[in-house]
Amino acid sequence: MGQDINVAVSYLDKAIADAVDAAKEAGLPQGLIVGLLHGHAHAQTHQMVSE
Repeated sequence: MGQDINVAVSYLDKAIADAVDAAKEAGLPQGLIVGLLHGHAHAQTHQMVSE
């Protein structure tokens, strides 16, 4: 992968980790956090295979 891709992946990973940490600190149940992440992953997968 190119350097620009590596940077984008690092930013995405950090943003997700920060959002999960904030959700935990706000008291969201772990199952809800996992469900939301799973739903977004499913939606993105559907979008990719439908193009």
